[in-house]
Amino acid sequence: MAKVLCVLYPDPVTGYPPVYARDSIPTLTEYPGGMSLPSPSAIDFTPGELLGSVSGELGLRKFLEAAGHELVVTSDKDGEDSEFERELPTADIVISQPFWPAYLSAERIAKAPNLKLAITAGIGSDHVDLDAAIARGITVAEETYSNSISVSEHAVMQILALVRNYLPAHDWVKNGGWNIADAVERSYDLEGMNCGVIAAGRIGLAVLRRLKPFGVNLHYSDKRRLPAEVEEELGLTYHEDVPSLLKVVDVLSIHAPLQPETYHMFNDELIGQMKRGSYIVNTARAEIMERDAVVRALETGQLAGYAGDVWYPQPPAADHPWRTMPHEGMTPHMSGSSLSAQARYAAGTREILEAWFAQTPIREEYLIVDGGKLAGAGAVAYTTGGTSSPGSSGH
Repeated sequence: MAKVLCVLYPDPVTGYPPVYARDSIPTLTEYPGGMSLPSPSAIDFTPGELLGSVSGELGLRKFLEAAGHELVVTSDKDGEDSEFERELPTADIVISQPFWPAYLSAERIAKAPNLKLAITAGIGSDHVDLDAAIARGITVAEETYSNSISVSEHAVMQILALVRNYLPAHDWVKNGGWNIADAVERSYDLEGMNCGVIAAGRIGLAVLRRLKPFGVNLHYSDKRRLPAEVEEELGLTYHEDVPSLLKVVDVLSIHAPLQPETYHMFNDELIGQMKRGSYIVNTARAEIMERDAVVRALETGQLAGYAGDVWYPQPPAADHPWRTMPHEGMTPHMSGSSLSAQARYAAGTREILEAWFAQTPIREEYLIVDGGKLAGAGAVAYTTGGTSSPGSSGH
């Protein structure tokens, strides 16, 4: 029987919710493009429940214990004295979320001789050292598409919040004021702006589709150009490289994976190539940005706003400068963990476990590493040789 070590974020400070704001969530039949939803044999939770925190346990305990497996759930993940570090040496399977990642570095993998499967509950497995996983023959899997739309909605929300100056305006009302001039002195219409994305994969393309009705000019840059019919449908302008994209956009949404070529890509020099007063939303990977370059760009006015939900490390220190820099719209890493998304990635996690225990193939689109090499979605999204950083963020 297997020992399953599951790392989830802590419960709400007010306690695990006895009731929810809504009685149900919409039922989807498929993902955009026709990919089927997770299809486990059963689920032991009600969709719409808080499954991603410790008490939610991804709805897995009944299923695992009924089959004789051991489930250990913790939020204590960092440091040599953490519960994760203590339990890891005897774990067969590790489950983690990109929102509260249990960093599986090469050093930690070396301490886990029994580890055979690492599951990301969600999407974005670069908290795992993929090279070390490949060398050890560990399978890495995630629930592709489970929260892509959730992240795209969050990105569009943050774009609107920055451009319309929503958060400062809300603060005036919340604090008893009615300071309209203060609220609108940095508020603009999104209509007519040039909006671009870096990496037009599932999330980036979903952002472009959601921005089109706002009457903006859409641009993108990606190693793989979209089909001509998609470019025509959305009125997209393709840019072969990032600098050419940055010269024209007013709003940039980043959706690239963290790889050696994207690590600290956005430094003073690259941000300086953007129009003065541009906006950046980053729901991809925190370390794509050079942390202090973002702060400087906001302080000088080179950037009019920066928002995102990815940090390094996660969780960030209380004095992390992105918490207090001017004109920011930061959130915790939550974009891909809506209650709707949790139902999908919890079901997908169970589907992966069912396949693993039955020794049947895991869906190809769920695989990141398998058989000692990049596989499935991983073969498209990652490269070997320094692919992952122990502190990188994901969805």
